[in-house]
Amino acid sequence: MARDSEYILTLLKEYGMVTDEQIASARDHALESEFGEMDIIDALVEIGAVNEDELLAMLAQQYGMEIMDLSGYEIPAEVIASLDVDIARHYGVIPVAKHDDMLTIAMSDPADMETLDTLRYLLGGDVDAVAAPKKQIQQIIDQFYAEKEEESGGLLSDAEDVEIEEVAESNIGGPEREDDDTPIIRLVTKLIVDAYKMKASDIHFEPMEKRYRVRYRIDGALREVDGPPKYLQANFTSRIKIMSRMDITEKRIPQDGRIQVIVGDKDVDLRVSSIPTVFGESVVMRILDKSSIQLDIPKLGFYADDLDLVNKIINYPDGIFLVTGPTGSGKTTSLYAFLNTINTPARKLITVEDPVEYQLAGINQVQVDRYVDMTFSAALRAMLRQAPNIIMVGEIRDVETAEIAINASLTGHLVFSTLHTNDAPGAVTRLVDMGVKPFLVATSLRAVMAQRLLRRVCKDCKEPYTPSAGEIRVLGLTPEYLANHQFYKGKGCQTCGYTGYKGRIGIYEIFEVTEDIAKLIFANETSGRIREHARKNGMRSLRDDAIRKAEAGISTLEEVIFVTLRDDS
Repeated sequence: MARDSEYILTLLKEYGMVTDEQIASARDHALESEFGEMDIIDALVEIGAVNEDELLAMLAQQYGMEIMDLSGYEIPAEVIASLDVDIARHYGVIPVAKHDDMLTIAMSDPADMETLDTLRYLLGGDVDAVAAPKKQIQQIIDQFYAEKEEESGGLLSDAEDVEIEEVAESNIGGPEREDDDTPIIRLVTKLIVDAYKMKASDIHFEPMEKRYRVRYRIDGALREVDGPPKYLQANFTSRIKIMSRMDITEKRIPQDGRIQVIVGDKDVDLRVSSIPTVFGESVVMRILDKSSIQLDIPKLGFYADDLDLVNKIINYPDGIFLVTGPTGSGKTTSLYAFLNTINTPARKLITVEDPVEYQLAGINQVQVDRYVDMTFSAALRAMLRQAPNIIMVGEIRDVETAEIAINASLTGHLVFSTLHTNDAPGAVTRLVDMGVKPFLVATSLRAVMAQRLLRRVCKDCKEPYTPSAGEIRVLGLTPEYLANHQFYKGKGCQTCGYTGYKGRIGIYEIFEVTEDIAKLIFANETSGRIREHARKNGMRSLRDDAIRKAEAGISTLEEVIFVTLRDDS
């Protein structure tokens, strides 16, 4: 609430409406309130020191604003529809009249000039104001919501019993917590809870020309769900931006925010991103369930031979271990599992991440913040002065970060990090292309692990099937091979949303830098040559590992081809 509370206190004292003792009591009451951020004027009203109607009359007179009695006053539908209801509730205002281009709104705080300025910006026109009791404004807003709920049909009524508990420091509603019983709030809550229960990784709110599309990403694939009608698009965007503490008045540039909630008894973080599009702002919520992160390496999907190799690599005393793959391929989960496994009281572990997605017990985690020049390279330099044994850099993005990480590995530190490359040997070329000298890569790099996520066949509708001619041709399967292996697929059921898949498992390509490989890197050989040598010496490709998992009935050959399309060697 944007008002000069100390100025209003001075006015109240001049009018003889409060005493110093009452002000002191109100300050104590405000400090004892939730979050300790209650406004002193609201505290005076709450403890009964000031009558709300008298306060309104005094402020209206001081700011030259008329007082309007809204009881029994009928506002034309076209007038009340001129302001998004979610915004009206957030600012505690309601449109009451419209003449030509002038919109008149009723507000309960005549001193809140910032709200008037914000509304003028949002509406792109003239806005005038009258004063009205807060309860009357609230009643009209609630009535308008009820009418909209009827128009929205069953979608809103389905959200009746859905609840999210806010974390104390969450961004939902902020310190001045909003009433969570409005239809828009309940519907946003329902979509979040449903996405969480369906194990979606993110929610996409996408404005189309004639509709407002909502999609969940489940097991890596987008699935459309019932969304709100198009006319609620602005309300939804405003509500989500309010929850994540974005600027609802700014619609021209991308914004980022964060929401923390408890669904059931689980802590859930929502990373929110908005970007302007032709038909409105597109919003994506990434769901980070702290309880779902898998910190047990064997459960990531390694076969015994790969597991032995990984355990050997992560227990090296020094060097660099890189994990590569596209966004959403599980790199962070793998790194967290590695760190959790080697985290002992005898070792000091520090990470620098952008962002810190999950908090790990016993590990010092640093958040990148470009606004204060806390970049990966700057944080990495500072971390080295903390005398760590093991370092994790969220991503190597430039030569400066790469060189600092390499120098750290050469001075006795084990360094974990990620790169965006299509395969494991490609990380060598990527580092050299960045500007790192080949001899430094050869001496510091211990191993690279490329990974992807393969969808699992749904256990509830799993059945044998015969691979198609196209699958046999693409994968080069021989008749003898087919005769000795049985493959499975899901026919589709309610459990898997009729997709045939439920859950995902990792597939891995582990490239160990042996003495021979180091010589090839030192000689600045091509990625293809290095890969060829590694394959001859037993490195399995992503496709090899994926086919092994299809053979075991974990996934399908169709999924193998889709996920490893680039890896046909």
